[in-house]
Amino acid sequence: SIASADMDLNQLEAFLTAQTKKQGGITSDQAAVIAKFWKNHRVKIHESLISQSRWDNVLKNMNWRVDLKSQSRHVDQINTPVAIIEMELGRKGQ
Repeated sequence: SIASADMDLNQLEAFLTAQTKKQGGITSDQAAVIAKFWKNHRVKIHESLISQSRWDNVLKNMNWRVDLKSQSRHVDQINTPVAIIEMELGRKGQ
């Protein structure tokens, strides 16, 4: 819960206080250890979660153009813009 919410110190304190007051929750000593660990490793944990949630693929190239219809069976479709986008994906680091 702490990592997924990326809690700041105030949120962390409120969360751990609530956990110590819950029946069957954590002790105040455990809360202190968790708080110290989170303060020291918050950035690493956050970066790890972000890297796990990303695709392996990266955008290598992108081409785009806008075409206009010059012929159609129906007059109202002439000069209708159509965007065409081509994206090339590749593996990260390749």
